[in-house]
Formats: sequence, C-alpha cells, structure tokens
Amino acid sequence: MRKLFAALAVGLAMVGCGASDVADEATMQEVLIMGTNAAFPPFEYYEGSEIVGFDVDLAQLIADELGMELRVEDMEFKTLIGAVSNGMVDMVVAGMTVLDDRLAFVNFSDGYFESKQMVIVRADAVDIESVDDLEGKRIGVQINTTGDQFARAYLDDVDIIQFNKAALAVADLKNGTVEAVIVDEQPAINFVAGQDDLRLLETPFVEEEYAIAINKENIELLEAVNGALASIKANGQYDEIYSKYFAETDVE
Repeated sequence: MRKLFAALAVGLAMVGCGASDVADEATMQEVLIMGTNAAFPPFEYYEGSEIVGFDVDLAQLIADELGMELRVEDMEFKTLIGAVSNGMVDMVVAGMTVLDDRLAFVNFSDGYFESKQMVIVRADAVDIESVDDLEGKRIGVQINTTGDQFARAYLDDVDIIQFNKAALAVADLKNGTVEAVIVDEQPAINFVAGQDDLRLLETPFVEEEYAIAINKENIELLEAVNGALASIKANGQYDEIYSKYFAETDVE
C-alpha cells in the first residue's frame, strides 16, 4: 500500500544525505496520501462523491511539485494526528492549527493560511453581543479542534458540547440546543451565508494559523513540502486557488 518512509530511507542510503535535492528524495514515492476531515467547507468538503476544497487544491499543487499522485483520505478530525503519527497518511491538510500539544506528536510545515475562531449565534440572541456574553451559555464545538481547546482554555462558566462535525453544532444552534458555536472563520462565514436566523459576532474569539502536519521522523517530506509551498506562493498558484474559494466578506 504505502511505501513512502521506506522509499525515502532507500533513497537516502543510495545517494547520501547531502548529495541530492530533498524534493527529489520525496518524489521517489508515487503516491502522496493526504488525511483530512471533509466536513469543513470551503477547505475540504464533498461535492457529490468527490472531496474538494482549498486544502485539496493546495495539496494537489504540492503533489504536482513533487511529481506525485495525490490520494485523499477522509476521516474523523480527532483521528488525524494519530493517522499521520503512525504512518496511515503522509500528511494532514485539514485547516489544522499549530498547537504545542500537537507539536509533541507531529511536525508542522510553514504556515499556509491565517484564520480566526469566530462565534456564531442566533440572530435573535440579543443577549450575546461579545465573547464576554458567553458566560453561562451552552457552547457547541467540533471535538478536538482549536475551537474546542480554546473554548476550554479561555471561557469560564460555560457548558461546552462537543460534536463530530461543525455542521451538527450549527444545526443544534438553529434548533436551540446550544446558544453559540465556535468555529474557524471561513466555515463560519459559509454556515451563516443566506441564513437569516444566524449571525457572527463582530470580534474574533482567537486568531491562528493553519499548517500541514507531517510525521516527526519524515524530515525529508517536511522540507519537500515547505519547498513546494514556497514555490506555489512565488509562482502565483496560491493566489489563484485563494481567489477561487475566498472573497472579501463583511462578517458584521
């Protein structure tokens, strides 16, 4: 099935550590396996039976730079760090924020997207105008996300309710089971778009940066991915896919 780590090790043994370009070593493997959670539009989501989105397009560009075929594996977000740590996937591209507890298990690439945690509330929730107003409220979060972790770290006297998918949290917000949902900015904008009964709080909850998670032992792939990211940003391809998925949006 997967031969990435073995292929890289063989490549290093054959050419010597300083004798070839890192990207060339990484491209010895034909398939680059990306782990993600395809319930996070516009970064990764299903369009029919196909997983699409900004992260998928970015990963495809990285695979193209490395001369590899991209394969995308959909799994629960809470399993992604374990999947890349134990070698089930080569990298995780899933709108994942760099956190110290994650760095204990994986390495992260250079950042590729700046984001914010936003708060979604019902449009008729006149008692919630800022993060300070969340005290005593029932807060919906996607399990093991930064919204989940930051809510626990920074909010006092709240009832945090975990969901496997952010969309489920938003559904329970609409029916009144929870009183607010904390989720990343772009998905939050998508969830609120066209929904007259929902709105975003104006002030972000937390600011953060997304990066690609890679097995701690696979330094060759980490360096190759960083090189590919730099090339994609320099040649304008990053701007092209950014424009495809994101537009200037007023979140008030």
